[in-house]
Amino acid sequence: MKRMLSLCAAALCLTLALTPTALAADFEPAVPDAKVFYPTSIVRNDDGTELKKIYDLSPEDDPAGIPRSDFRQDGFQYTLTDLLKQELPENESRQHTEHVSIESAKKDMESVLALLPQEREFITDDGLMGTLTLRLDTVQVEPSGYGSSTKQLSVKRSYPNLAEQDTQYIPKSIEDGGKNLTLSDIQWQTDNTANMDGYVVADRYTAVATYTGSTTSSYVKGYTVTADYTGTVSRIALNRVRYVAIFEGVPIQPAEPAKTAGAMSSLRWSYVLIPIGVVAAAGAGVGGALLVKRKRENADEEETEE
Repeated sequence: MKRMLSLCAAALCLTLALTPTALAADFEPAVPDAKVFYPTSIVRNDDGTELKKIYDLSPEDDPAGIPRSDFRQDGFQYTLTDLLKQELPENESRQHTEHVSIESAKKDMESVLALLPQEREFITDDGLMGTLTLRLDTVQVEPSGYGSSTKQLSVKRSYPNLAEQDTQYIPKSIEDGGKNLTLSDIQWQTDNTANMDGYVVADRYTAVATYTGSTTSSYVKGYTVTADYTGTVSRIALNRVRYVAIFEGVPIQPAEPAKTAGAMSSLRWSYVLIPIGVVAAAGAGVGGALLVKRKRENADEEETEE
């Protein structure tokens, strides 16, 4: 009896396993975990035998999200034959002003312009490059620094017709060119002599005095030249990646309605008849076993009564 119940349970499990819903699930396509992308454009040739789906993705996108399964469209069955990858350069450009500063020993414009070419190549911090042109109205020249120098001054003054060689008649300082100078040396010269008792004696003198001092002056050490260059800078950046999915199209042949319907009907009925037959067989076996058992029990009761 237990064996028969086990057979019934197995039959019921087989019935559930063969339902149309379970069988249909085996034909459903697997859904990829990757993000699904949609084409930016679709190109189809005139006869429909080839169709191209174009996808423009960023470098970080995973191309696994590009659909690759077969599909039907306009009477054609399309199958993926190739997936091409193309790098798409993008041109980025903008107006740019570059401020330059250089040193010059001179401040005249001829010397300055010799240091500033009319055009210069520049590369910005973010990688854009271009040829920029000098703007003459922005050229400026300023002293870059000052230095100082000290110069020694020396002036001589003569004081003639002095009766004696006495420094009291000589000024100790003088002013020359706005500078104060001090007496540093005296040279005496004889202007006149007299004969006294047969001796030649000088009776007039000239003092040649030397006055010295110093002066400090400042000067420009150099000049700083500033100017602006303006123009367009640009670069080619690989910010997009293009994928081209190529599908081959085959015309779909129309199917006969009767045969198709019959086949579908038979297939559907097979889903039902197979498990029903199994259940029926299992039920018949269980019923037969119960009938035999009942007959044996009746026979045993009659023998007991006798």
